[in-house]
Amino acid sequence: MSWASRQSWLTSLLQPTPSAILISIFVVLSIPLFLHFVIYRSASSTTLPSVLLVGPSGSGKTSLLTLFERGRPAETRTSQAPFTVEISLPVTTSTASSKYRSVNDPSLQVHKRFLLADTPGHGKLRHHAFDSVIKPQNLKGIIFMVDAADLSGASSISDNGAEGRRQTAEYLHDILLLLQNRLTGSKTSKAPRNLPLLIAANKLDLFTALPAPLVKTALEVEISKVRTSRNAGLLDSGIGMNALDIGEEKEWLGEGGDGAFLFQQMEEVGVSVDVLGGNVLGVDGPNVEAWWAWIGGLL
Repeated sequence: MSWASRQSWLTSLLQPTPSAILISIFVVLSIPLFLHFVIYRSASSTTLPSVLLVGPSGSGKTSLLTLFERGRPAETRTSQAPFTVEISLPVTTSTASSKYRSVNDPSLQVHKRFLLADTPGHGKLRHHAFDSVIKPQNLKGIIFMVDAADLSGASSISDNGAEGRRQTAEYLHDILLLLQNRLTGSKTSKAPRNLPLLIAANKLDLFTALPAPLVKTALEVEISKVRTSRNAGLLDSGIGMNALDIGEEKEWLGEGGDGAFLFQQMEEVGVSVDVLGGNVLGVDGPNVEAWWAWIGGLL
């Protein structure tokens, strides 16, 4: 029996009969369900995105991690080793990927989970943070935590304030330089994915703490001093000018020349830097909503 005959099943499907209409409706409704529950679910990543938490000792990194994990800060000690926990965003914080997702979507909560990796801030243990930047594992962003009260210079009478600013700037300089070298040192034509960095200005509940805009300015000034002093150190060490020119791109942070360093220069190498204030502890409780929102924008 030819397919073109009136008794052919293919011919009957192409005719406006009740059975053909029902079959068409079933197919139209089944395809989206199949794509969502079979293909979309199976293709979704099983590895949670991660956020790296770095910063000098005493800035409040571990306190922030316990606050995010347990909903309240806990007594902490100086970290001696990296520590990673699984975190879920608060109900009130939305993710970038959930902008067009229904609130009834069962996978909505899955997209609000991430890994937060805390790293030691002591100078001899910072290689853990550097390794995580060089060899990222599904890394979505970096939080560099600073003590805004320590940057204010309120303790500069004993030079503790100036020393704290210098050490913080040196650490941040090294992190940014590693991120810059991801692009300049890439051996492939494909540029690395943009990696945002948040400078979390902690302890804004203290009277002596600098507000976030002044934290940004203070760190830019200190980083300018760091890169100038390091460049002078290379020249004083007797390195030839040819060798210095070859390594200049890898050792000079930001734009070349003698101008001041600005965080906006990092956008040229795929690193957006934000400075947001808050506090983990305080008489009135923690204030970390801005940091939550920043993380939500990564997921």
